[in-house]
Amino acid sequence: MSSDGSAPGSASPSDHQKPGAKTELSTSLKHELRTPLNHIIGYCEMLIEEAQDNGPEVFIADLDRIHSAGKRLLGVVDDLCDPVASRKIDEALMHHEVRTPINQVIGYAELLQEEAKELGQDSFIPDLQKVHVAARHLLDLIVENFASAQLDSGPAKSDAITFPCRQAFAKEPPAKQGAVVAAPAETASLLIVDDNELNRDMLRRRLERLGYKIACAENGSEALEKIRTESFDLLLLDILMPVMDGFEVLAQLKADPLLREIPVIVLSASDQLDHVVKCIQSGAKDYLSKPFNPVLLQARIGSCLERKRLHDREASYLRQIEQEKQRSDELLHVILPRDVAAELKATNAVQPRRFEKVGILFSDVAGFTGYSDRHHPEEILSHLQNLVEAFEQLCVKHNLEKIKTIGDSFMATAGLLAPRDNPALDCVKCALEMVTVARSQPSGWNVHVGIHVGPVIAGVVGHRKYQYDIWGDTVNTASRMEGAAQAGSVCVNRATWDLIAEHCRARPLGRVEMKGKGAQEIFVVEALTSAM
Repeated sequence: MSSDGSAPGSASPSDHQKPGAKTELSTSLKHELRTPLNHIIGYCEMLIEEAQDNGPEVFIADLDRIHSAGKRLLGVVDDLCDPVASRKIDEALMHHEVRTPINQVIGYAELLQEEAKELGQDSFIPDLQKVHVAARHLLDLIVENFASAQLDSGPAKSDAITFPCRQAFAKEPPAKQGAVVAAPAETASLLIVDDNELNRDMLRRRLERLGYKIACAENGSEALEKIRTESFDLLLLDILMPVMDGFEVLAQLKADPLLREIPVIVLSASDQLDHVVKCIQSGAKDYLSKPFNPVLLQARIGSCLERKRLHDREASYLRQIEQEKQRSDELLHVILPRDVAAELKATNAVQPRRFEKVGILFSDVAGFTGYSDRHHPEEILSHLQNLVEAFEQLCVKHNLEKIKTIGDSFMATAGLLAPRDNPALDCVKCALEMVTVARSQPSGWNVHVGIHVGPVIAGVVGHRKYQYDIWGDTVNTASRMEGAAQAGSVCVNRATWDLIAEHCRARPLGRVEMKGKGAQEIFVVEALTSAM
């Protein structure tokens, strides 16, 4: 051990401050960094020459991009290793000047290997693999030597910020070439958001080869405009962008109920832990650091899209359930009055109730049995359908509630579900129009109508097939009135006539014997005498 406690032959802390020692370390590091860069540039130049001589011209543009990125990195390495300049290593430098061009070299090298295999140009693959390995090695060296350096984060932050994910990031194995998954069964629409044109180009081409429909945006503001006007299944989002960064995009998506369900995978050269946490907390489904493993990205995209498909399917099922519920409610309201249907849904039962002043209307088609003997069932049903629909419209017009039809018989009430000043008069108005409407139908039917007013009991019968009905002597009497009416007439007894006499004109029939009722004074209502 030396006198200062250091191992023999090792440099003391003070040695690193000596200009000569510092220059020696910078020179050594510069040599380490430039070696893989020389491999990238050299092999790329040979590949360009080979492509110009006997290779696909489509390779040249991508090889030029790799070559340009390598040249840019040479200048950056010189700056980073300059012992005099002491350039600060801030996040913008790491992102835009170092990691972005390295990502492009790796990405285009991977793309070209896949395309060379597809086009049968296997001779290009070994040199492209060398470019790819050299770029990965350069990335490892950059992370190892600079990722733990203090970043210039401004006066608000004095603590050192490091790249806590660098080990996993730097040691990530290269993508296995040719491991391309088949195109998705249902083509998904993806939006790529990145401020770097080459990053967008690489990712777009890779994903289009997998069968996805791709759109691109160069900043967050443009991305939000596209999302609000087009439909996308997944968003691939960069974080560090001008105009509007990825954090603001995530915030606006999360705040919009119409957009918050769009899954987002963040693809960023920044692997700071606080960035990762902030993105996940803001709603991102996943976070991948650049350069990403293409096979891993495929898996993450497939997983996100599958979750979205399951979510969309669940939402669709919920909508179908709601639609079925609405149809069920509508059908229930057709079968039952609205208040009765609401009580049935709330309590699964309907309590019978007594109503004191209810108008009951019965109508029947005169000679229906003989008519049925002379016509086909389909024709009879069609004519009945038209007649009942017309009667239902008249009930709505005169505030009556249809109760039921049995064959050619039609039954309705006035004042049952909502009080009416004169339910007998409401029934008469409706009945007179029913007589006229029935004659105007193609069948040319005549109907006879009976009306009576009095107390009834109303409720629901059955537990499997519900039917709202009414009972009581009032119902029986109204039925007897209908039986006493001649074709094309409306009949009431004395008690009901007294309720409508000042508004109607009638012809008395005298006392008529009624089954189970004895003799009843009957009136045939012919018309209204006052405008109502």
